[in-house]
Amino acid sequence: MQATDFQAEKAALHFIEADTQRRAELVRIGYSIGHHCEIYSDMSELAAHPPRSGLIIIRDHSETGGIAAVLERLLSLGICLPVVAMDDQPTPSQIVQAIKDGALDFLVLPLEAERLTRTIARVMKEAHDVVVSRERIMLARDRLSSLSAREREVLEALTEGDSNKEIARTLSISPRTVEIHRANMMNKLGARHAVEAVRIKLDAGHESFMRIAEAA
Repeated sequence: MQATDFQAEKAALHFIEADTQRRAELVRIGYSIGHHCEIYSDMSELAAHPPRSGLIIIRDHSETGGIAAVLERLLSLGICLPVVAMDDQPTPSQIVQAIKDGALDFLVLPLEAERLTRTIARVMKEAHDVVVSRERIMLARDRLSSLSAREREVLEALTEGDSNKEIARTLSISPRTVEIHRANMMNKLGARHAVEAVRIKLDAGHESFMRIAEAA
């Protein structure tokens, strides 16, 4: 749904910016090039009104986790939209890190209409793949959250390539019990074989898997 909506000729632009004057300028430029714009003072305000289509443009605050933290928060809110970072006078290393963390581009403030137009045109071409990828992550995390603590331990051991007997020794349980936990785990994940189960875990990401385990 999000991927299809985003491919519309004029995507909605969702600006997240704390400074009131800067927000007004961003919206002015967005409207000047023919896009509908929404503004939010911070992530909490966006969380109260989560967008379902368009492009999110947010200032990169490295001291609070940067774009990596932004994308994690968006995923927790069920938002898979593409993200573009922005900042005043960003350093080359800051831009590189933001792109590595998942931003599709980095806009230097003050924003220029021509630069924004080029960025939107390029990002729109990548949007579908980005949305599909993040939806896959969300689905994997949702499935992992259904596992019991023991089932997660079995999955973790499978990821390391351990056999049922090795898992049994590590967890101090019988091989038969391992088989039961493994079968339950596979059923909850909707996996037909171990490789597929491991893929779901990898899709979710190591840090996410650890948070799920700690919360159990």
